[in-house]
Amino acid sequence: MRFLYPIAIVLVIISAFADRKKTQQSLKLAWKKFFSILPGFLTMISLLAVITLIFPLEKTGELLTAHANWLGLLIALSIGSAIFVPGFIAYPLSAVLLENGVPYYIIAGFTTSLMLVGFASLPIEIAYFGKKTAIIRNVCGFFLSLLISIVIGFLYGEF
Repeated sequence: MRFLYPIAIVLVIISAFADRKKTQQSLKLAWKKFFSILPGFLTMISLLAVITLIFPLEKTGELLTAHANWLGLLIALSIGSAIFVPGFIAYPLSAVLLENGVPYYIIAGFTTSLMLVGFASLPIEIAYFGKKTAIIRNVCGFFLSLLISIVIGFLYGEF
């Protein structure tokens, strides 16, 4: 990811040499867009911090292990839907859950809902995609996570 920054800087410099005025206009527009996104982004980060305080990731594994049934799956899907986590955090977290004895189908539901559903990011999605599209995307993500976890449960013989 870090290699993208130098590439972007070089491309902006090349653009400035090609047409200084258009480059300045585009940078002003980008800065303006950044500040229009910032309040929603800060709200999302704050909401994620509060959710993480309510559901500490260490306690999540204990909770999911204690309820290794349909209730556990619904808890996993709910927690995963409330917290939005990128893959580079979700996969190691899933490994920790697996080491703690959480069944594969619950880990599958938790992990996929972590990345497919984002109620914490819903205000930003509504701002960019519209209310209907954002809600449809999150509901479809939730049911897709449920379907994936059920398939994993059958494949691993956990049902």
